[in-house]
Amino acid sequence: MLTKEKKVKVRGDYRRSWMSDDYFDLIVWYEQSNAIHGFQLCYRKPATEKALTWLKSRGFAHGKVESGEDGPEVNRTPILLPDGSFPTAEVRREFDQRSKRLPKSLRRFVLAKLKQFATSAKG
Repeated sequence: MLTKEKKVKVRGDYRRSWMSDDYFDLIVWYEQSNAIHGFQLCYRKPATEKALTWLKSRGFAHGKVESGEDGPEVNRTPILLPDGSFPTAEVRREFDQRSKRLPKSLRRFVLAKLKQFATSAKG
């Protein structure tokens, strides 16, 4: 179950919240007006982690997470690499089940964006 948000501060960037469980990480960026500026939904973690990002100013991007870790003594920064396949039904089903404790407005917003991305990817 996605947990209640952790507030994260990054100087010079949007206010953000981070919610997570064993399958998802959801990072949400907020404008000063509290409107959602964007979000990143990372899924299938940690084994085959991928991320769907939506930003108000840029729209959607989807990629696989390359952890950068190739040994226990090296700690590299994860990066996103292009990945076109998006398992719409799986991600919607998992998010619907795991997001019940999130604020309803946030939950509805992300579900609507998942639907929008799936529709735009088809056509």
